[in-house]
Amino acid sequence: MHLAELYPEDLVFEHEAVAATGVPGPVIRQWARRGKIRRFRGRPGEYSGQGHEYKTMYALPEVQTCAASYRPMPQRAPHAA
Repeated sequence: MHLAELYPEDLVFEHEAVAATGVPGPVIRQWARRGKIRRFRGRPGEYSGQGHEYKTMYALPEVQTCAASYRPMPQRAPHAA
């Protein structure tokens, strides 16, 4: 997806992307670190609505494209110490 194809309303905070796609937040951040999706600097002075000021935004169409092929990996049960 080209940058010119994005609208300002396509940029969402992490918790909004999680709510829209069902993919956990750490997975979205991992995709951004690996270059699958792009990170954008948040709008200055805008709060995300979670009580914290999140500055990183993601393009929702890119997250939805990656989320279509996302399969959660089963984790091993934690062992009692």
